[in-house]
Amino acid sequence: MRVAVFSAKSYDREYLSRANESHGHELTFMEPRLTSGTARLASGFPAACVFVNDRAVAEVVAELAAGGTRLLALRSAGFNHVDLAAAARHAVRVARVPAYSPYAVAEHTVGLMLALNRKFHRAYSRVREGNFSLEGLLGFDMHGRAVGIVGTGKIGECVARILHGMGCRILLNDVTRNPELAAMGDYVPLDRLLQEAEIISLHCPLLPATRHLIGDEAIARMRPGVMLINTSRGALVDTPAVIEGLKSQRIGYLGLDVYEEEEDLFFEDQSEQILRDDVFARLLTFPNVLITGHQAFFTREALTRIGEVTLANITAFERGEELVNEVRWAG
Repeated sequence: MRVAVFSAKSYDREYLSRANESHGHELTFMEPRLTSGTARLASGFPAACVFVNDRAVAEVVAELAAGGTRLLALRSAGFNHVDLAAAARHAVRVARVPAYSPYAVAEHTVGLMLALNRKFHRAYSRVREGNFSLEGLLGFDMHGRAVGIVGTGKIGECVARILHGMGCRILLNDVTRNPELAAMGDYVPLDRLLQEAEIISLHCPLLPATRHLIGDEAIARMRPGVMLINTSRGALVDTPAVIEGLKSQRIGYLGLDVYEEEEDLFFEDQSEQILRDDVFARLLTFPNVLITGHQAFFTREALTRIGEVTLANITAFERGEELVNEVRWAG
């Protein structure tokens, strides 16, 4: 099957091509993101393969369908960038990679916590410049700290297990209880988690109910000096509200691997460009903010799994087999 692969980087070419050796599809790698202006590039391709910052909105789905595309193969677990209602209307099926490596994201999450706490990023720069002063680098013991984990799916579970092993007190919040995690932590209402946790880590999906979950009201309930980590979806956080929280010092540390308006920033080299996002630029002025460019998933193991599942989804569609990883509109 001919497959148009959007947002293709060198690592996508490498890992998708390797996975395709046992499938034999015709992969055409395209550097541009999928947008209303680039959707025509998929004309004549029965399948389009897209990543998290490709925008399969209604008009894009309609153009894909008009060009003969019948499958959107997502290289991600999240699917909030796809208009599922439009896909259903145009008979375009959608398949995702529901799990690739929860360990990759979980380990990155804990890495952000440690780096912010012990200020690794600042210490690295100092030592490179011959400055060995410890002033301003004081951290705290993670052992014994109350950590709130919002969302206890596979990634949230991995984070909880790592932190439990470090001696943290675990507070959990989810609509579904994980019995194994309940044995090592306490499931509590979100309000209580916000009030008691010294570190808060977000691992829930982006849904209408969770959009801007962390806003002015939630921040007002948090402990002064709280550490906030988001490696899930950018729009879980109301960024202007978080900036106010940083200015008031209600938020003492902020670690982000995702950002609500990241599609025009992340995955590209912007070093020679003027940063036009004033909100993001403001975040970069805080010494207690650490941002990575959506790289939490980025391990060899995760890329291998993404490639394998993505190609398996495409093959199942081509053969008319059950599409076990299909995402359907629930409306």
